[in-house]
Amino acid sequence: MVDITGAVAEAVTALSVDGGAVLVHVPHTTAAVTINENYDPDVKHDMLKQLETLIPKTETYYQHDEGNSDSHVKTSLVGNSALVLVENGDLVLGRWQGVYFCEFDGPREREM
Repeated sequence: MVDITGAVAEAVTALSVDGGAVLVHVPHTTAAVTINENYDPDVKHDMLKQLETLIPKTETYYQHDEGNSDSHVKTSLVGNSALVLVENGDLVLGRWQGVYFCEFDGPREREM
């Protein structure tokens, strides 16, 4: 999980978005975007460990030939986009919130 809050804020500034919302979208089937706490780094750790527990890397019933079925399932659960409100040119996030890019099958080159 990579904190991309600053990159999203920079894009909002570069695009002169004063109000409304921006859609942060990852056009990949094994990467996701989410909004979560960005103050305590243990939250990222805990989320990734829980996802790993719920969706193991290997299962006897996985049939996808590339061996990354778990990454597809994680992406479907987390989601490949997040809508972030913008007010007066600033992201509207809670005090401890940040926007995260989640790489479940990498590292790879990605677009956002």
